[in-house]
Amino acid sequence: MKPTQILMLGAALAALGGQAFAQKAERPLRPEPAPVQASDLPAVPPTTQPERIILNLTADPAHEMAVTWRTAPGLLGHVEYAQAEDGPDFIQKAVRVAAVTDDATIAVREDPAFKAAYHSTVLKGLKPETVYAYRVGDGERWSEWLQFRTAATTAKPFTFLYMGDMQNNILSEASRTMRMAFRKAGDAAFVIHAGDLINRHDSDNEWGEWFAAGGFLYAQTPQMPTPGNHEYGRGPVLNPQWRRQYTLPETGPAGVEKLKETAWTVDYQGLRLISVDAPLFHGDEAMRAEMVRWLDGLLANNPNRWTVLFLHFPLFSIDPDRDNERVRDALKPLIDKYKVDLVLQAHDHGYARGAIGAGAMTNAGPGHPSDQGSTYVVSVAGPKMYPVADLSWATRSAARTQTFQTLDVSPEAVTYRAFTATGRELDAFRLTKDAKGVARVKTLPVRGQ
Repeated sequence: MKPTQILMLGAALAALGGQAFAQKAERPLRPEPAPVQASDLPAVPPTTQPERIILNLTADPAHEMAVTWRTAPGLLGHVEYAQAEDGPDFIQKAVRVAAVTDDATIAVREDPAFKAAYHSTVLKGLKPETVYAYRVGDGERWSEWLQFRTAATTAKPFTFLYMGDMQNNILSEASRTMRMAFRKAGDAAFVIHAGDLINRHDSDNEWGEWFAAGGFLYAQTPQMPTPGNHEYGRGPVLNPQWRRQYTLPETGPAGVEKLKETAWTVDYQGLRLISVDAPLFHGDEAMRAEMVRWLDGLLANNPNRWTVLFLHFPLFSIDPDRDNERVRDALKPLIDKYKVDLVLQAHDHGYARGAIGAGAMTNAGPGHPSDQGSTYVVSVAGPKMYPVADLSWATRSAARTQTFQTLDVSPEAVTYRAFTATGRELDAFRLTKDAKGVARVKTLPVRGQ
């Protein structure tokens, strides 16, 4: 730049400087993110290239892996896979299997007759603790080769990630939380999502943002969601994409079609993970009764060292204007009876964590923090925020904070750490059990502070 141009630019900036800084100072605080409604834009039709590739665990994670993706309509689906090797020769050993294809026309918010082919398959007969490479396509057009690792058959240590609501401004603002989570725990065995993955249940564009937020990570690390109220439309009716874009375990209440792939369980290396369909648990009396019966049997016959129950609606709401009494009154007796270790939740768009002992309670909780009992957590990954009440039971709480959580599981302990979207450690504790199975929580010093 010429000297005269520099002088002219400097004078112009000086003249505007006061106004510019004043505008910046007067920018109002934003109590809620201004909704960037992807659903207001036209739908983006799928192409012949595979997209939205995702892994889900099955009921046998040591020997199986579920793969789902979509393409333009009219195409078949295939998976090629092989045990991965250090070099490229595994490609010559790949086996091809056909996928189940749902050539669907569904009503989404952006298009009442949206067309796409949804493909899914479960890879079976896999070896435990083994890395596999796979790709998906129609026989001519393929994805890149992706990799995953199967589970062990014994209670070996592992890590998983827990995410609260992503929901709003998913790609622009919530994605940073997800991506920071993988920077902290890139070798996580799986990720659980505690509902409200998107905002408008039937928006294909919002689902597109959710898939873009994780990208290839979803195709290499199994994602295990439970539905929130924003995955349901009026009725309540589950959104049309859920069972087409996920292949979740059908291990819920036997013969109950409404709860397929929303209420489910997986045993993973000494941990029993249970998804409760909170919207139906709250709003459908018949489904609530089905889930209570199912949970009673599932918790009574549990050979695992650790039990994690996750659902969208908190039993003890951290929002000062909410109270999920029906959920709490039906679930807490089971949690107390079977000494469930962790209850991981979302919905209230804030952060809180504390142990709560046995007994019937109001939403206020026991009135004091504890180091015994089941540990309840509420968290949010996206930018939408609600006020957080003054919680007498919470050992740690935070408002207006996007978080993700890592859980390191071993036969001896579960070590939990919550991090903010910038990677700063916010909370930490270690969970252990005595010989009678009574859990004890020890809050750990927060690292880096």
